[in-house]
Amino acid sequence: MTNTEIAKVFQALAHLLKLKKESIFKIRAYERAAGYINDWPVEVEQLVREGRLMEIPGVGEAINKKITELVNTGRLEYYEKLKAERAGVKNGQT
Repeated sequence: MTNTEIAKVFQALAHLLKLKKESIFKIRAYERAAGYINDWPVEVEQLVREGRLMEIPGVGEAINKKITELVNTGRLEYYEKLKAERAGVKNGQT
């Protein structure tokens, strides 16, 4: 995955969390990480392989794990869960 693709997932996460009315601090953390990832001069996949993700500002332990999962599997379970929850809300389920 490219840095841009990873950043888009984190921007989408932030958007879904806004819709859920989650903590603004959590939302901002994902937005901030997305911005840094998008502009980072080195491919994030390389940083994952080298165990250097924490060099990116705004990437703490939780975001580190999410990026690693996304890079290694091509998907992020947390993101998929939020999308499914949102789809359920839109369809009148909850």
